[in-house]
Amino acid sequence: MMTDPIADMLTRIRNAGRAGHGNVEFPANRVKANICKVLKEEGFIRSFKIIAKEKSDIRLKVGLKPGAIVGITRVSKPGLRIYKKHDEMPRVVSGLGISVVSTSKGVISSRMAKHKKLGGEVLCNVW
Repeated sequence: MMTDPIADMLTRIRNAGRAGHGNVEFPANRVKANICKVLKEEGFIRSFKIIAKEKSDIRLKVGLKPGAIVGITRVSKPGLRIYKKHDEMPRVVSGLGISVVSTSKGVISSRMAKHKKLGGEVLCNVW
């Protein structure tokens, strides 16, 4: 059993990007798919696809852009959740990066959270 599957996903993306791989694959769930959707909308990844190899083995395949993700870190952890209001959203690398936020309206970027005036749990920072 894995303690923090989101941190595992971020680590796999970080390691694959640094190694120069074009794709990375990991176990899928709804939150991970929504994080990948935000990363695609913001231009950090090329594509993502849900693959069902077997009924019990559902995986997420992410196509990486070379050099697009310089850094990716987990903010809110299972032992310490970090919540922010819309006007307290962190600026990542002076506005060049984004935070991925889980709100009551779904998983969105910090830019959209500020625009929609939604607060929530800050999942990760990407730059």
